[in-house]
Amino acid sequence: MIRNRNAIQLLCLLCLLVHPAINANLEAQTIIGQRNDSVSHPLIRHQLGFDVCPGYIVSTHSFLQGDNAQQKKIDQSLSFHFKYAFRFSKESNLGRLFPHTYQGIGISYHTFFSPAELGNPVSVYAFQGSRIAQLSPRLSFDYEWNFGASFGWKKYDELSNPQNVLIGSKINAYINLGFLLNWQVHKYWKLAAGVDLTHFSNGNTHYPNGGLNVIGGRIGIVRTLGVDEGPGPITLGRLFIKPHVSYDLVIYGATRKRGLIGDDVSSMIPGSFGVAGINFAPMYNFNNYFRAGLSADAQYDESANLKEYRVGEYYLGDLKFHRPPFRKQFAVGLSLRAELVMPVFSINVGVGRNLIYSGDDMEGFYQILALKTYVTRHLFLHVGYQLSKFKDPNNLMLGLGYRFHDKR
Repeated sequence: MIRNRNAIQLLCLLCLLVHPAINANLEAQTIIGQRNDSVSHPLIRHQLGFDVCPGYIVSTHSFLQGDNAQQKKIDQSLSFHFKYAFRFSKESNLGRLFPHTYQGIGISYHTFFSPAELGNPVSVYAFQGSRIAQLSPRLSFDYEWNFGASFGWKKYDELSNPQNVLIGSKINAYINLGFLLNWQVHKYWKLAAGVDLTHFSNGNTHYPNGGLNVIGGRIGIVRTLGVDEGPGPITLGRLFIKPHVSYDLVIYGATRKRGLIGDDVSSMIPGSFGVAGINFAPMYNFNNYFRAGLSADAQYDESANLKEYRVGEYYLGDLKFHRPPFRKQFAVGLSLRAELVMPVFSINVGVGRNLIYSGDDMEGFYQILALKTYVTRHLFLHVGYQLSKFKDPNNLMLGLGYRFHDKR
């Protein structure tokens, strides 16, 4: 039942992320006093791409070093990607604000050359890229991120797959960041080559959650469809926002697993626990691409500080607890936030510390990485992940947000 619920959460998350990215009539950020004109100016530049990505698996556990059924290192990966992307018209507001940005959806096939223990997962994801620097008239240095879900893993099983302590779920999140050199070899064709960083995990929704990390390369080709705009000047010129303060309100929830260590025994607590929170962040918009500010963060974690209220000993199947009081599972903190702003998506990072809390589990610093997907100009989907004390996985943050006083 819990496994099915986790799968449904990831599937719903992916659908919610992808739908706005392919909606041509999306109401997104606009310039002061102007409406989004993506309706009157269609998405005139579409592109198809194909990538091949060989990689090296970072050795984080003895399972990858040879403590597996094959009795050999698992340190190589290979993936194939097929992608569709679009750019906003250079005559639209979004195209003039973000002239080099593209976004879309992709599907990929991965192999780690250990199908019996890891599987050969397929990923479906949203992605976005843009220019970092123009190196020459035909050569640019770009970045691209991918975020989605991967399906078809061989997960840990104490009987059939006992040595795979990295993957605890058949469905896992897929996160990728790449840096690329893009060469315009023809008005319709580009060649790309670069490096990739990839992470697979289940967001602490199921154990084990060691995850898999890959460092690799990428070689790809992109075919532009439809109207050719070429590398020439933008017809109507760039648009730039006026600096201003906006306010983000986010409400989120998720489930998580919890393990405890006590009396020199490590044990998993049966079942899943609920997490709910709210963030309020005044953010100063410096320019088209960047905003930053402070966030007031409140979170309730049903699994926090259970150790203090256990009943019985630390043995498998004998973990019982009294319910802790609310104050032991609720915390309020402040975090510094920075956000990369793009059409359709924004990426938010934060480092904070709980100021009002009780118990060891709520003490110390926390870190946040979140993706915001705009449904309308002000309303967005929020998909985030929180770490504790710079190292411990904490919980997912799946929710909705609303931006007030937005003058983009």
